[in-house]
Amino acid sequence: MLHGRHALVTGAARGIGAAIARTLAEDGATLTLLGRNEQALQRLAAQLPGSHGIVVADVTDPEQVKEAFERACAARGPLRILVNNAGQAESAPFAQTSLQLWERMLAVNLTGTFLCTQAALPQMLSDGRGRIVNIASTAAQKGYAYVSAYVAAKHGVLGLTRALALEVARKGVTVNAVCPGYTETDILRESIANVMAKTGRSEADALAEFARGNPQQRIVAPQEVADAVRWLCGDGASAITGQAISVSCGEVM
Repeated sequence: MLHGRHALVTGAARGIGAAIARTLAEDGATLTLLGRNEQALQRLAAQLPGSHGIVVADVTDPEQVKEAFERACAARGPLRILVNNAGQAESAPFAQTSLQLWERMLAVNLTGTFLCTQAALPQMLSDGRGRIVNIASTAAQKGYAYVSAYVAAKHGVLGLTRALALEVARKGVTVNAVCPGYTETDILRESIANVMAKTGRSEADALAEFARGNPQQRIVAPQEVADAVRWLCGDGASAITGQAISVSCGEVM
């Protein structure tokens, strides 16, 4: 159980982030919910068991991240758990991938993870305990056509996870990645809408096409991702570090 441990979840307002927040709160963690939509964060905080806080920040902005983490720790004590969940996906053929799209994908998915980890890590090292969980994607483990910038960013997240895990392996801090396959989130819904617009397929056919990519031929539920995060944050996972936990219905083995 995570009773009394201060956990900060980025991109917490919806989807996988909200599922992780609910799960950690149910296990007794004290949460700081970080995101850009203050009203959505407040609604979620009000629904969770216990008393939790919010901080509004853009994870790609170094000053906003620094201030957000300072406020969070001043209000709820030193961080014991960081879940880097904030992310974004955009698609385009490689030849039509603009520099702006490329930089957006690196900024929110990779640089955001870097900035938040740098903000959280010093206190964890000082205290000799901590859990960092990066929500990557199966796009960190394999390639997908038409999302080269996103895939590159998520591969970077996994590389960062493994490198940092080695640096802090003897200092009481674990660093892991959870890599979901296609999950019931707004990102998937947007992808389905794009397929429908480009191909004329029905929503059911488009969804089935995504599901066919894994052996179980289904879509991952956000709670299944949250359950993996909960395990990695607990005492029973103290020997697990530098790992990519694929929550993908067998798509990556």
